[in-house]
Amino acid sequence: MTTFPVLPLRDIVVFPHMIVPLFVGRDKSVAALEAAMGADKEIFLVAQLDPAEDDPGREDLYEVGVTATVLQLLKLPDGTVRVLVEGKARARLGELTEADGYLHATVEMLEEREAEGIEVDALMRSAVDQFETYAKLNKKLPAETAQQLGEIVKASKLGDAIMANIQVKVADKQALLVELDPVKRLEMAYALMEGELGVLHVEKKIKSRVKRQMEKTQREYYLNEQLKAIQRELGNSDDESDGDEIAELTQKIAGLKLSKEARTKATAELKKLKTMAPMSAEATVVRNYLDVLLGLPWGKKSKIKKDIAAAQAVLDEDHYALEKVKDRIVEYLGVQARTNKLKGPILCLVGPPGVGKTSLGKSIAKATGREFIRQSLGGVRDEAEIRGHRRTYIGSLPGKIVTNLKKAGTSNPLFLLDEIDKLGQDFRGDPASALLEVLDPEQNGKFNDHYLEIDIDLSDVMFVCTANTLNLPQPLLDRMEIIRLEGYTEDEKVEIAERHLVAKQVEAHGLKDGEFTLTDAGLRALIQRYTREAGVRTLEREIAKLARKALRQILEGKATSVTITPDNLHEFAGVQKYRHGLSETEHQIGAVTGLAWTEVGGELLTIESVTVPGKGAVKTTGKLGDVMKESVQAAFSFVQARSPSYGIKPSLFHRKDIHIHLPEGAVPKDGPSAGIGLVTSIVSTLTGVAVKKEVAMTGEVTLRGRVLPIGGLKEKLLAALRGGITTVLIPQENEKDLADIPQNIKDGLTIVPVSHVDEVLKLALTEPLEAIDWTDADELAALPPAGVAPAGGELHH
Repeated sequence: MTTFPVLPLRDIVVFPHMIVPLFVGRDKSVAALEAAMGADKEIFLVAQLDPAEDDPGREDLYEVGVTATVLQLLKLPDGTVRVLVEGKARARLGELTEADGYLHATVEMLEEREAEGIEVDALMRSAVDQFETYAKLNKKLPAETAQQLGEIVKASKLGDAIMANIQVKVADKQALLVELDPVKRLEMAYALMEGELGVLHVEKKIKSRVKRQMEKTQREYYLNEQLKAIQRELGNSDDESDGDEIAELTQKIAGLKLSKEARTKATAELKKLKTMAPMSAEATVVRNYLDVLLGLPWGKKSKIKKDIAAAQAVLDEDHYALEKVKDRIVEYLGVQARTNKLKGPILCLVGPPGVGKTSLGKSIAKATGREFIRQSLGGVRDEAEIRGHRRTYIGSLPGKIVTNLKKAGTSNPLFLLDEIDKLGQDFRGDPASALLEVLDPEQNGKFNDHYLEIDIDLSDVMFVCTANTLNLPQPLLDRMEIIRLEGYTEDEKVEIAERHLVAKQVEAHGLKDGEFTLTDAGLRALIQRYTREAGVRTLEREIAKLARKALRQILEGKATSVTITPDNLHEFAGVQKYRHGLSETEHQIGAVTGLAWTEVGGELLTIESVTVPGKGAVKTTGKLGDVMKESVQAAFSFVQARSPSYGIKPSLFHRKDIHIHLPEGAVPKDGPSAGIGLVTSIVSTLTGVAVKKEVAMTGEVTLRGRVLPIGGLKEKLLAALRGGITTVLIPQENEKDLADIPQNIKDGLTIVPVSHVDEVLKLALTEPLEAIDWTDADELAALPPAGVAPAGGELHH
């Protein structure tokens, strides 16, 4: 047993034959070192069980340590001591005492064993090779350490040297220090190196991956900075707009009130954009998609005006007449103001051109405070125009609905679908069917655009449609509330011109106050002699023509101001286009004035018939449609059947042909409502009794002489009023429709409801008809046998 000063060690185990530097700061440890330096420089080094213990006792130290020689001792300015020690031999700790301010211990020296043989040599070589691999991965070890270990020839010394150089836990090193068998020590060292190698391999992999990522990031940053510098040199961007696009898009996505679906989609597309090359074609597609998606008015709404009186005032200011139309619109707005919902049918304004359908849409937007968006559907025949193209196509775009919603900037604009009856249809799809989802209040809360691939809420959008006719698919028509605008009377046109059209054209042509005057009489003459339309579009063009002519005279110095009256109207407007007044100037045989409905309003339709020698054939000219040809047959058969009661001898039908002509032969005519006019014309020409010039008529006739109702009554009455007609015969069943006819039309016409052709003939012919007795033998002999048609007596078309 030998007594040594004791130096307890934190976090380190010293092995025999190893030179190790130590930093000592505890007073007892410094005193022990000084005592060793004052004697034979021998000291006992032993590791602590708990490194945090500042004053260790016997139970706080391991059993086995090493005796060591202090090679060098250096006191530092901060009071700590740097000491260099060399381990000598293993020793077991005996009795521990404290004296003179440091620890003393009796230690028992442990005998070192040796091992030799081929197996030991192989183990030593394997251990050295393993250490070389370890040293390559652990950059903290000096390069020559592996070479030094390869020069060691003793197995006991090699195990200690390996353990001194690898980074393992104190407990593992202590376990190897306790082991006296050198072979087992080497095996333990080998196993510990194997475990450390696994950890180092993983560390190396992580480091290389992190390094690669950093290099990639740095490279991308460097290249992006180069790209920006190049773009600045080329003038493609400036410092102000040279922001980070990705950061800008991220900020925009975070700031918008996107729906859950839209946010998910936008985030996914942005993630995709981050991984793409900035200048690639696919990145451009994604960038355009995000521009459209983020450009939509998410959560942005116009404040809706709910003042019904103000809405009525706006409509009255912008449009004269159309009282029923304006009442319906104000009612519609009133319900919306009370319920705050748009659920209900879509308004569809139907009427001839020029009656103010589109401008009514603008007025509704103005009255409700909504943004106004107009989309003309004339000629649209591709379904993708409504629903958008799928993004698989080059140059794909969103549909008109989404594009205009983006343009509006709010999610609740007024969307005017203009000329909805002009939609086309071909192999690319049916846009009218695509509009069903847009216009159906039950479906448009989730309108799916093919380009966006997400649901868009259109339930806050107010849709208004316009059309000239109801020539629309039935499912689309079913979702609309039809509001008819039939056209204007002459008085209404005068008011519209004085309130809006004249002032508009004066301003458009740069005329000053007092330079251009259109008198009331001159305006009426212009309407009567130069226009014949339901709306006021042609009237506006004629007023513009007058303004141009007046401006030219003023600029040429011929006049300082121009006043247009009926007397000088022809000098500015040119040759009179229409004759105002009666369509016929005198009573005529076989000439009847009928009334027709067209897409551009009502028209007067002259029906003429004459008899020529023949065998009872009927010839028709004037480009008649199939329905009207059948109407001619029905009228002729009725007259044939009732001929004696109208004073017509039945034998006349075997000696005469009847030619029926409807003038303006190039204009197509079709429809059944000329039935009573045809009967009157045939009866007139066969009896020789003239038709009254001031009478016009409309109504379908049956083979029994009943007069059936017709459509477009207001347009037809307007045409009669324009044409100077005084008496109009209408079907009895249309009498109920007179409630919707403006009072000034009813005041200007004598409207007579009729239920049978006999009533028509009494009112339309200048003389009453007298029935004849047709049962005498001569007349009977002239008739062919029953069921046999007279030669050449078939009906022609």
